Amino acid sequence: MQEDTNFFTANYDSIIDKINAIHPEKYSKTRNFLNGEVTYLSPYISRGVLSTKQVMEMVLNNGFTFFQSEKLIQELAWREYYQRVWQFKKEQIWDDLKQVQPAVDHYEMLASLLNCTTGIKVIDEHIQRLYQTGYIHNHIRMYLASITCNIGKAHWKIPAKWMYYHLLDGDIASNNCSWQWVGGSFSSKKYYCNQDNINKYTHSHQTGTFLDASYEQITALKVPDTLSVSTSLKLHTILPDTKLPILDLSKPTLLYNSYNLDPNWRAKENVNKVLILEPSHFNENPVSEKVLYFILELSKNIPGIQVFVGEIAAIVKLYNENHIETTEVIISKEHPAFEYYPGIKDQRDWLFPSVSGYHSSFFNFWKKCVQSIQ
Repeated sequence: MQEDTNFFTANYDSIIDKINAIHPEKYSKTRNFLNGEVTYLSPYISRGVLSTKQVMEMVLNNGFTFFQSEKLIQELAWREYYQRVWQFKKEQIWDDLKQVQPAVDHYEMLASLLNCTTGIKVIDEHIQRLYQTGYIHNHIRMYLASITCNIGKAHWKIPAKWMYYHLLDGDIASNNCSWQWVGGSFSSKKYYCNQDNINKYTHSHQTGTFLDASYEQITALKVPDTLSVSTSLKLHTILPDTKLPILDLSKPTLLYNSYNLDPNWRAKENVNKVLILEPSHFNENPVSEKVLYFILELSKNIPGIQVFVGEIAAIVKLYNENHIETTEVIISKEHPAFEYYPGIKDQRDWLFPSVSGYHSSFFNFWKKCVQSIQ
C-alpha cells in the first residue's frame, strides 16, 4: 500500500473507481500477501459509504462471474456475518462470545504494541503505518492479535479498543469478532503464526525471533520478555464544537452517523440531513483525530448535510417543542450501535437479506448464503 495518509480518498467518484479496478481472481489468489490485490474498500464499507451488496453487484456487472468472484463475495459475507452477530448479541459483542478466552494473564495493553517494539520487524513497521495511515493489512491484524493474545497472554478487549481507535475502517463487530476468533473465545481453537508464515506472506526474511520456531513449540512458549510489560490504555476523541442544526421542521430529518455516510440514501427526497456525532457514543468507542477527520471528509459527499456534535435527544426536542411527534419524521438506517434512535429505521442493503439471525459459525452462515443464491 502507498505510504500516504491521503491514500484513502474521500471523493465518491474515486471510491467508485476503486470498485471498478477490482480483479476478483487476482484478489482470490493474492489477498493474503502484503503486496496482494487487496481492494482497500473496507473504510468505505465500514462507514456506510458503500454497501456490500453494491460492491458485489458492480463487480458482477463488470463481467465477472459469481464463480470468479466467490472468494471476494465470501470475504464481504464475513463482514455481514459479524454484523448479524452484533445484531443478535448487542452489548455482548464486548464479552467473550462462545467461551472464556483461554490462558489470559492480564486485561491490559502490551507496551510493545503501543511502542512498536515487539521485535518482529514487519509487525512493528505496520503498527507505525497504522498510526500514520489508519490502515493495516488483514493478515497483519491476525498476526498482531495472535502475538498479543496467544503469545503475550493478554485478553483481547483492550488491544481491540486500541486497534479500533486507529482504524479508518473501524467496525466494532468485525474488529471484536476477529480478535476473539484469533484468541479462541469465538472459535474452536486459537490461531497461531510463526516467523516462517510471516516471512512468506510479507516477503520478509527475519530469523532468530521468539516466533522462529515450529507451531508445536510456539503453542507451549512462555511469554517472551518483549511482550511481558503491560500498561493501561487511555483513549479519547476530540470532537468539534458545533451549534444545533437549523431544521425545517415541516420536513423529515435523515440521521447520518459514523457508520452511515451513504450519499445515495434517500438522495432525491426533500429532507433535512444531519450527521450526528454523539459524545456518549465516542466516549464508549473512541477514535483518533485521523479517523474523525476521515468521517467528516466522507460526509462532504452528502449535499446539504449539517454536522451536529450532541445527543439525539436534542434533535427530538426541536420537534417536540413544536408539538411534532418524531415517529415519522426522524429517519435513520438500522445499526446495532444506534438502536435507540427514534422514528423510522431503513434496512441496510444487505448482501444476503434473507440470511439473518445468529449463526454459530461463519461457514453455517455462508452455506445458507450460497443456498439463497441458488
